[in-house]
Amino acid sequence: MSPVLAGVLQLLALTAALALTYRPLGDHMARVYGSKKHLRAEKWIYKAIGADPDSPMRWTAYLRGVLAFSLAGVLFLYLLQRLQGSLPGSLGFRSIDPDQAFNTAASFVANTNWQSYAGEQAMGHVVQTAGLAVQNFVSAAVGIAVAVALVRGFTTRSRTGELGNFWADLVRGVVRILLPISVIGALVLVACGALQNFSGIHEVGQFMGGSRQWNGGAVASQEVIKELGTNGGGYFNANSAHPFENPTPLSNLFEIYLILVIPFALTRTFGRMAGSLRQGYALLATMATIWLGLTALMMWTEFHHGGPAFDVAGGAMEGKETRFGIGGSSLFAVATTLTSTGAVNSFHSSYTGFGGGIEMLGMQLGEIAPGGVGSGLYGMLVMAVIAVFVAGLMVGRTPEYLGKKIGTREIKLAACYILITPALALGFTAVSMALPTPKDSMLNSGAHGFSEILYAYTSGANNNGSAFGGLSADTNWFNTTLGLAMLLGRFLPMVFVLALAGSLARQQPVPTTAGTLRTEKPLFAGLLVGAILIITGLTYFPALALGPLAEGLAS
Repeated sequence: MSPVLAGVLQLLALTAALALTYRPLGDHMARVYGSKKHLRAEKWIYKAIGADPDSPMRWTAYLRGVLAFSLAGVLFLYLLQRLQGSLPGSLGFRSIDPDQAFNTAASFVANTNWQSYAGEQAMGHVVQTAGLAVQNFVSAAVGIAVAVALVRGFTTRSRTGELGNFWADLVRGVVRILLPISVIGALVLVACGALQNFSGIHEVGQFMGGSRQWNGGAVASQEVIKELGTNGGGYFNANSAHPFENPTPLSNLFEIYLILVIPFALTRTFGRMAGSLRQGYALLATMATIWLGLTALMMWTEFHHGGPAFDVAGGAMEGKETRFGIGGSSLFAVATTLTSTGAVNSFHSSYTGFGGGIEMLGMQLGEIAPGGVGSGLYGMLVMAVIAVFVAGLMVGRTPEYLGKKIGTREIKLAACYILITPALALGFTAVSMALPTPKDSMLNSGAHGFSEILYAYTSGANNNGSAFGGLSADTNWFNTTLGLAMLLGRFLPMVFVLALAGSLARQQPVPTTAGTLRTEKPLFAGLLVGAILIITGLTYFPALALGPLAEGLAS
């Protein structure tokens, strides 16, 4: 079988698996967030944290819950790392330095999982399981909760301004959605050969002679939520390229499926909660169009890049695992950069110039196709507000979406949302290139060296977490600035999203008339794709022209 055909068949199998689970998972999530009942385990959690799950919250109270919970997570994870040397199960590793502990705490709480350390050489069992793995669950649940709050803002028919209860949404997301799927997924990965134990450090013989020390760990259970929650932080430095995390082509395809399944299914949840499945299908069509388009472009540029070495290897194989090939690596790279996952099964810096540009573009689109768990849906809904506003300007009519008017306040909040992430990514990149010290961390010079720094801040500000490679990021400058970019890039957009939800929830729904834009039609999906591409192009094209585009045209 040719490598190209193998890649196409993997794409078809992945699409079929996502289609089969789209309806049941989407409907299940809609029932979870629409239920008035609480499970016994959930009641125990509410009692333990002192929360009243039946008390409705306006957007300000909902936001306070998000920020307070996330701040507590940052402090807990920071202290856990700083005390690692005194904890049992540390495997003899020392406590983490302050700047790296801050960076890691900010990264995992912000659902970014940027790692400036090698996991198998720095983190013991307690930090990995009680710290990092726990944040993989709860940070994902926070994202879904914020998305559900925005959907309620659009769909509520009262004018109370209430968006539900953050604590109920958080706990339900973990207990009823993430945990059950993770248990099943971990068993699948163990069956594929992924590691799952709490063993210490062992000497392992190598094929070329000699030996190397490896430590065990609860790898499969962390790997599944790493992908399912679009987190991305690897147990080992090689991340999902490591055979202990991702042993076979089957496990590789399964992990890609885990990355995409919830973000795509949330469009069904949205349609169910909105009372119109066709509204969800319009968002699904938009996401799928961008995802399939970038996947096809990535496969084309990696399979057909010219040169004698590439012809012998069947494509651009540098930095890719032979057990996955170009098809499995390209599928993974596009999935992980179009979502907020950041896990890698190949070396992104070794992709062709245009391939690296596709990876960056996936993040710069706002990671909304299908995006992170929760963040993809609320990002796409904000872009829908922008698209409706543009359409309203063209026909001279006050824009509406799902029966809610898009006025001055709503469009200002949407504009702030789409501007904050580019401002962080491009601003920190510009400062790093202007100062002498940060540039010392670049492995390469010229366009590729610029791409290393642009990729790092694009990844941090968009809460992706993947690295372009080559950049020595374990410095005070990068640990601090990337930590700030991750926190601001995660929580400032949430402020604008919840404020938008609160503004919409206070509105009286307007009736549909003959002049109302039909946002469930293919025409609107096409308008939405165009708005996303144009806004991203105008924002990031100059930076992309200096980095991956210049490199691609020169090669």
